[in-house]
Amino acid sequence: MLKWSSIILLWIGISANQSQILAQSQIKVSNLKKHIRFLADDKLKGRAPGSEGDILAENYIINCFEQYNLLPYGDKMDKIVKKGDKIIRNAYTQAFSFSLSNNPHGSADDPNAPKENGRNIVGFLDNGATNTIVIGAHYDHLGDTGRGSSLDANPEGKIHNGADDNASGVAGLLELARIYSTNNIKEQHNFLFIAFSAEEAGLIGSKYYVNNPTVPLEKMQAMFNMDMVGRLNDSTQKLMVYGVGTSPIFVPMLSNFNHKPFQLSTDSSGVGPSDHTSFYLKNVPVLHFFTGQHADYHKPTDDYSKINFKGEAKVLTFMTQLIDLIDASPKLSFRETKVKAAKSNGFKVSMGVMPDYAFDGKGLRVDGVTEGKPAQKAGLKAGDIVLKLGETDVTNIYDYMDALNHFEKGVTTQVQVLRNKKVETFTITF
Repeated sequence: MLKWSSIILLWIGISANQSQILAQSQIKVSNLKKHIRFLADDKLKGRAPGSEGDILAENYIINCFEQYNLLPYGDKMDKIVKKGDKIIRNAYTQAFSFSLSNNPHGSADDPNAPKENGRNIVGFLDNGATNTIVIGAHYDHLGDTGRGSSLDANPEGKIHNGADDNASGVAGLLELARIYSTNNIKEQHNFLFIAFSAEEAGLIGSKYYVNNPTVPLEKMQAMFNMDMVGRLNDSTQKLMVYGVGTSPIFVPMLSNFNHKPFQLSTDSSGVGPSDHTSFYLKNVPVLHFFTGQHADYHKPTDDYSKINFKGEAKVLTFMTQLIDLIDASPKLSFRETKVKAAKSNGFKVSMGVMPDYAFDGKGLRVDGVTEGKPAQKAGLKAGDIVLKLGETDVTNIYDYMDALNHFEKGVTTQVQVLRNKKVETFTITF
């Protein structure tokens, strides 16, 4: 393994050629608009797994993978011997089934619930390398059933288009696939592009993939994940990058890299509310990109018109620079991070709050409160910072998720919050 000083010198050498590489791989805003306009159109009805809209999205993504000459790497990849063989469209897909309870927040732990179907879409760029860089984004959203909707008292029948969550991530996935398959540069790693299904149900698609990988997990250099990268705030330029503690290389890499114009907010943990978590739990270094929470999260108002396309292009350009550095690095070491996942994500209760995932202070900042849910009835408001739930001190979102596991429906407890610099206590009944 190279010494850190040698790696930093290597990065400096790479940056000298960066302008040439970027000139050959310019992010096209027009492509981002085209992809998001299609995926977030009403005719797809929110891309719920197994729905007609989901199939339309699947076909669209496969068409792009074919256009970029990516090899199918799904269930039937073994039938594709080499590039140039007849492409079997369903060889791009990896099918799985799952069940959902009536929990509106997507618990997938009810064996008596009806089976639903999902399909990951997997394309491979073969550079003849030993190891592979994985780039992923989920393409499912909430559909029009109202399940999982946030801050809407009557969500059923309303189409949740999910333009930011996560048509923006899929658009980024497709644009990066285009760049790395057409840039006339043979990178030092292969690339695996995965559009995951059933992320909203509890990371079901990515969990299925890592348990049934079509590229050996030990051959994965790193996994780059995009979830909600379409709403960059032009004023703050804040970009969240999670997972920086999952390999020793990531923190010095970001520290020595010119990340203007972004105001980076980083988190070391490899565990979070998106598909990178599944790879981290299999000892793959991960980086997750996120432009921040907003009032349209999981609401019917998350639409195409609100996407910051130029902002997303900036994020993707930044990602290509990081990917190029990782591509030029030796095999990365994996590091386990300190923050652990909650014991279960199949909660029996819900407070009915939307967490501010971009909040980097102590506690869980509430970004919104759902009408008629326990938090609203207890008197909690947007902007409150939860410090304690029951007997559990809440220092971050993971403590909050762990605390929820201690409660059953009908139980009454205390929730302590910081409001206007004053600590207040409320009584909440689940």
